[in-house]
Amino acid sequence: MEPATVIDLGRNALWTVMLVSSPMLLVALAVGLFIGVIQAATSINEMTLSFIPKLIALGLAMSLFGAWQLTVMIDYTKDIYKRIPALFS
Repeated sequence: MEPATVIDLGRNALWTVMLVSSPMLLVALAVGLFIGVIQAATSINEMTLSFIPKLIALGLAMSLFGAWQLTVMIDYTKDIYKRIPALFS
């Protein structure tokens, strides 16, 4: 296996991980920031207050982006399986 092939496989894997995880991470970041601003403005220092809104927001984001994320992962897996014969020849 050539080094360029390994680098390409690694690059594709990292890109796929970034694509699949970014919607959830951005939703969690936005909800956490919003709750943090509200806590700072109202002087409520409850650490567990942001847990339930984040959980609800991530559930909604999963229902919105889940099919797309699954499609991206399936396409990546198909691409890896198509490359298997070329890797060992």
